[in-house]
Amino acid sequence: MKKSLLLFAALLLSSFLYAQDTVIHLWNDGAPGFENRKDEPEQAKDYWVKNINNPSLTVYLPPKDKANGAAVIICPGGGHRELVFDAEGKDAAAYLNSIGVAAFVLKYRLFREENSPYNKGNTLSDGRRAMRLVRYDAAKWNIDTQRIGLMGFSAGGELAGWVAFNSSKENIAQPDDIDKEECKANFLILIYPGPLAVPDSISAGAPPLFMVAANDDMCCSAPVIQLLQMYRNAKIKTEVHLYAQAGHGFNMGKRSKLQSINTWPQRLGDWLNDSGYLKK
Repeated sequence: MKKSLLLFAALLLSSFLYAQDTVIHLWNDGAPGFENRKDEPEQAKDYWVKNINNPSLTVYLPPKDKANGAAVIICPGGGHRELVFDAEGKDAAAYLNSIGVAAFVLKYRLFREENSPYNKGNTLSDGRRAMRLVRYDAAKWNIDTQRIGLMGFSAGGELAGWVAFNSSKENIAQPDDIDKEECKANFLILIYPGPLAVPDSISAGAPPLFMVAANDDMCCSAPVIQLLQMYRNAKIKTEVHLYAQAGHGFNMGKRSKLQSINTWPQRLGDWLNDSGYLKK
């Protein structure tokens, strides 16, 4: 009886520990050039988070018996004015964990937020640093460095695209060991990406791409079609699911009354599995 109680207590404790969010800041002393802002508190209400001055990754690891070594950095959307952290961050991480994938939700600086001191370059720096940080600590998280992907929703899809389509080395004033890592994504997942995700051209080294959008999304179905054609011309693997209806911002499909939208994450799981990213 005692042994059973001890086992139950251990399992309960491990579940509790697993449920905790581990937050890692991208830079120990704050973002370069803005170190004096790192202690300014974030603002959060309802579905959004704002006033991000000390960019970070929130770590969500799958159960050890499910973990397969793949990882995804998730960039929530929000028009670069806010971050839809729960529906396009935590929910995406929960799904990825369920199929054995480690997830890292990125809080990046918002250059369109009112009175923001940041620009697009600062946001891109956050995305690149996030990829480098996950690569640098890959062994710590039991991650295969050949299976690290980027996932972005809407404006977060723009950021994911900027990183994935332009992973060349930067001129960093005072690089550290993390900055020496490459920021290349092994695969890319874009969910109704904003128009700024579309680059001028696609190189042969662009990562395999999975995309989802709704045909009646007046903002973000066109970028999906553009990227599809560019990928086809470059002869790089891509899969696209363009649903008849759902509009913009259907997140992980939980709120929709449409069966096709409810189950779209399963299409992502199929693609990841068929592409070999889920193999242990």
